[in-house]
Amino acid sequence: MTEIIKAPKAVLAQKAKPVKKIDLSILNLIEQMKKALLAAHDPIGVGLAAPQIGKSLQIFLTKPSPKSSIQVFINPKVKLLNKAVKKQDGKDIKLEGCLSLPSIWGEVCRPTSLSITYFDENGIKKTKKVSGFLATIIQHEMDHLNGVLFPKRVLEQKGALYKSKKDEKGEEYFDEIKI
Repeated sequence: MTEIIKAPKAVLAQKAKPVKKIDLSILNLIEQMKKALLAAHDPIGVGLAAPQIGKSLQIFLTKPSPKSSIQVFINPKVKLLNKAVKKQDGKDIKLEGCLSLPSIWGEVCRPTSLSITYFDENGIKKTKKVSGFLATIIQHEMDHLNGVLFPKRVLEQKGALYKSKKDEKGEEYFDEIKI
């Protein structure tokens, strides 16, 4: 089973390289990524970028809900369709986590809609507009492809980071991390 690597591995801080050709090695990598994403629990994975399994390539997967299928994005390019603005002005702040930063969470403000152009695993170029939770996941995964982990966004936005813990009943709670 392919393991999801944890920070502070260097590959997580590097800009990923474009995929030159979708060949058998890339398709095998995508299969490994799918298995790793499906195996991710506590938290359940909703996205995974190739750098998270140690491969510096511009590939990521999304699976926004347990019932949704996995989508593959190769060499993605994103155009934001709106700006992140203050909460009272329609800002979309979500508590984000990352499979490469277990138990760490933070409030991140991201634009709510975007357009993405990418290749699927069959080499077909696609463009689509997305909004809501999928837009958040895509921006988080694009950050991975650019060597950025979500705590950097939290700190840029002067937000709070949290560590999840379990109480004696096994219920999860969050402690703020003092920075």
